[in-house]
Amino acid sequence: MSKWQARFIELWYFFIANLRASYFSAFLLSVFLVTEVFSPAFISRYDLIFLSAVAYQVCALALRYEKPREFFVILLFHLLATGMELFKTHPAIGSWTYPGVGGAVFAFGTVPLFTGFLYSAIGSYISRAFIFLNLTYERFPAYYHLWILAILIYLNFFSHHFFYDIRYFLFVYVFIIFVRTRVRFRVYRKERTMPFLLTAFLTAFFVWIAENISTFTNIWLYPNQLESWHFVSFDKVGSWFLLLVLSFALVSIIYRDKLRR
Repeated sequence: MSKWQARFIELWYFFIANLRASYFSAFLLSVFLVTEVFSPAFISRYDLIFLSAVAYQVCALALRYEKPREFFVILLFHLLATGMELFKTHPAIGSWTYPGVGGAVFAFGTVPLFTGFLYSAIGSYISRAFIFLNLTYERFPAYYHLWILAILIYLNFFSHHFFYDIRYFLFVYVFIIFVRTRVRFRVYRKERTMPFLLTAFLTAFFVWIAENISTFTNIWLYPNQLESWHFVSFDKVGSWFLLLVLSFALVSIIYRDKLRR
């Protein structure tokens, strides 16, 4: 086997491993696309998405694709995300809206209950990646730094509407503590490494692509998309980047042994 053939095979394994880790995210996007084209008249689109996501989670647990401890993290994501969604979609804030929420049964105020699964899908991907990509981390910073960051990031999602937005401080903080951290993964024969910051940015970029698909299918809309759809601002990659750090902190609860200092 030539060197290029081996690299192609390894790249294919890498793609498959990431695809397996992304099952829940891919499932949700598929439901978004299908319900944009066809949605039964007897049920709200958002309710159908919610019930589909619940059914997926039940099957994942029953088939042992997800373990109870991973489901606990997903549930934690759901609760934190729903709290943030209630704040962000409040008419006084109006960061984004869910056009069909008025007809949904499974909704709380301005938030359809499936929205928690959007964030849970990110947590599910990170959790599954630990398994399918055999992830470990080297030169990981002191664990308390991760949680200081996570708390500040979550609070800033709320506080920047009333006080100074500290996201640029958070970017600097992330860079300082993670600049030496590397991700080790193995999908084929050889263990590979990547900078942690690069993996976080690339993941945030792909989440941004998924967000564009979601807004294109009218799952939610930003104020400047209400009259006509266009791409979500690339600045949102930064927000997703910070959210990924928060997500990583939550997932690290069950995978702390994979973090090496």
